[in-house]
Amino acid sequence: MKRVEIIANKSVEEDIMEALAASGVAKHYTLIPVVHGSGRQGRRTGETVWPEENFDLVVYCEEEEERTIVGAVAKVKEHFPHEGIKLVSIG
Repeated sequence: MKRVEIIANKSVEEDIMEALAASGVAKHYTLIPVVHGSGRQGRRTGETVWPEENFDLVVYCEEEEERTIVGAVAKVKEHFPHEGIKLVSIG
């Protein structure tokens, strides 16, 4: 069993969800709709100075599904290289 976590800018949430749906993966997930923090792409705190926000998507799946998720997210990241799309897989 793998835990796949995707943290990205809210601006690409729909693109990532559509890519996962088109790939037939991540049918069962937990979505944390607003996540604040600071990373290489800058701060995301939802404030006037740093108005952007992130979301966090967590999926527990088998290794084969994990590979498909990684591929789907990589394609989105190619189109939006500066949106701070991060994927971590554990397990």
